[in-house]
Amino acid sequence: MSVVPVIVLVGPMGVGKSTVGGLLAERLGVVYRDTDEDIVAGEGRAIAEIFVDEGEAAFRELERRSVRRALAEHGGVVALGGGAVLDGETRALLSEHRVVYLSMDVEEAVRRTGLNAARPLLAVDPRRQWRELMEARRHLYEEVAVAVVATDGRTPEEVAQAVLDVLEL
Repeated sequence: MSVVPVIVLVGPMGVGKSTVGGLLAERLGVVYRDTDEDIVAGEGRAIAEIFVDEGEAAFRELERRSVRRALAEHGGVVALGGGAVLDGETRALLSEHRVVYLSMDVEEAVRRTGLNAARPLLAVDPRRQWRELMEARRHLYEEVAVAVVATDGRTPEEVAQAVLDVLEL
């Protein structure tokens, strides 16, 4: 019998997947896993460094493998990097899981992250780039999700409870 994550979280960078994922895992008595953290641990360097040194395509391949591994091996809560849904293979794998899309608007993103340069895809004109990223990704997040939970104006605890409520857990 294979291991299946209880919940998989997707959404844009800065939406709170890591914080909410940790809270969900705690409430459900399971372990939390973040595929971006897996990549950093495996590569021994930050994601921004991978982007600079090897380019986005190389990072996306690492991400694809990390997601595949997490979905196959982890029985707790899994959070995916913001761009993981860009990969068709990843989206196909997610169709077999309980995926929740954590959403937020651009003003919330600015407030939470400052849309700073540490985010490699937002280095120039962060607000415009964030909007463009969301225009390209929103439909993919919605495609893979069984539920959408808005995070705007909510505490991480409120978001975690909303996820549990919408999934009836």
